[in-house]
Amino acid sequence: MADNILLIGFMGVGKGRTARALAALTGRFTVDTDDLIESMTKMNIRHIFAEQGEAYFRQLEQQTADWLEYHVSGTVVSAGGGFFMVKNLRRLGQVVYLHSQLESILETMRSHPNAAAKMKKRPLLQDMARAEALFAERLPFYRQAADMEISVQGRDSGDIAAEIATRLRR
Repeated sequence: MADNILLIGFMGVGKGRTARALAALTGRFTVDTDDLIESMTKMNIRHIFAEQGEAYFRQLEQQTADWLEYHVSGTVVSAGGGFFMVKNLRRLGQVVYLHSQLESILETMRSHPNAAAKMKKRPLLQDMARAEALFAERLPFYRQAADMEISVQGRDSGDIAAEIATRLRR
């Protein structure tokens, strides 16, 4: 197993922000799986979904997971919302599920200075009824996939990163 810390959770929960704070705290590098996919395909996630579909995107996530398994170690990995489904998740490192209620996630996103762009770049948040169903569907799978669960609701990324670091040292 690689010596990575892999952050999973629903889109918009703050995985990227927390990954950056955790990397700064631990001296590790950080990578984002969605950024890796965008670099690899030279397309943004929204366009991949629109032009190639979700199934193709999930294939790209698996390809990214395979690359991470063999080429990345000692890194904080911020994973896309559906990345928990990759076959080799546990071999990538310690899996940390960042949990918050959906309404809190949406409220945080709506209060962001660049809220419209944050919402637009997440294709699966365009239909709120579908997003609610997806959140409920994924919740038990996030919990099952994780080595630890951290509640992030109403907390800043520095505090969350400190809790993750402390719990990993145990």
